[in-house]
Amino acid sequence: MLLSSLLAIAAVLIMGVMSPGPSFIYVARTAVVHSRAHGLVTALGTGAGAATFALMAMLGLQKVLNAVPELFIGLKLAGGAYLIWIGIKIFRGARQPMAIAVGGETVSISLWKAFRDGLFTQLSNPKTAIVFASIFTALLPAHIPTVFYYLIPLMSFVIDAGWYALVALLLSAEKPRRVYLRMKGAVDRVSATILGMLGVKLIYTSFSR
Repeated sequence: MLLSSLLAIAAVLIMGVMSPGPSFIYVARTAVVHSRAHGLVTALGTGAGAATFALMAMLGLQKVLNAVPELFIGLKLAGGAYLIWIGIKIFRGARQPMAIAVGGETVSISLWKAFRDGLFTQLSNPKTAIVFASIFTALLPAHIPTVFYYLIPLMSFVIDAGWYALVALLLSAEKPRRVYLRMKGAVDRVSATILGMLGVKLIYTSFSR
């Protein structure tokens, strides 16, 4: 019974993480623009964000946000503003050439910044915590074993970081990088626009909950 619950949650999380969203865009762009290492570290950041949401969901974040709707609105506004800010930064740099260092890697940001931005991008949508809580409510047993409070956040981290690490590995290869170099302006503008629209949508939905 307990194993089946874990497997069911894992299956749902895998399907969810494969759906394109802000994290996918940011990990993919980081891997192409900077380096494979930067992409992998960004994936670790998104995984840490997923683990954080999983733990918060298990600790009852949904009840807190339902009890204090202003907090939920504030989190969504902050998350939307962050996505818009990231989009503006990418859009402004669309015309700038990408300087490639020896070995095909750029050195414009630190690995720590890549991790932090991956984490913040994942955490920019607090609604994810509500989704996690809904999944857990539906699939967890009525009496949750203590070990699940460790296993499920860890599982969330492995699934999320594993998927985006695969994305980073594939898109940091030489051919995708060359394609990006040829189409940098258009790709950056599209990515920035999508992130901005997601941010606007998050802010809009914060008032229509």
